[in-house]
Amino acid sequence: MPDRKQNYANHRRYWPLWHFFALPILLANVFVVAYYFARDPGVATGWNVVVAGALISAIFASRSMPLRAQDRIISLEERLRLERLLPADRRSRIPELRRRHLIALRFAPDDEVPELTRRVLGGELESPVDIKRAIANWRADHLRV
Repeated sequence: MPDRKQNYANHRRYWPLWHFFALPILLANVFVVAYYFARDPGVATGWNVVVAGALISAIFASRSMPLRAQDRIISLEERLRLERLLPADRRSRIPELRRRHLIALRFAPDDEVPELTRRVLGGELESPVDIKRAIANWRADHLRV
């Protein structure tokens, strides 16, 4: 996949085994066991609902933890890159950037970062979508979790 050209339209990562198989089945399982509980309330069917809910909660928690760690690493990488790329007068404003700004800026090539950062700090680009759409030459990130 790293040889595929990445851009705004295709940068989201889907893992078919998770997004199109495991997740839908786990969600459907919650509804199936809830249906059986509604038809036949009892300890066993009630316990199945609890286990189904715990399973889906555990899966989401196990997915969110590496994503949060990844976001922290991206923030650090981008702060270091901004220290190197921004003019001196703008470096002191790096702490004003939110994590979501830094995460979106990672797709910008080095030559576009100073101008995009100026626009973010000036309030012209607020959301990650705004930032990503403003990038002219996409810098691919194929190493995401």
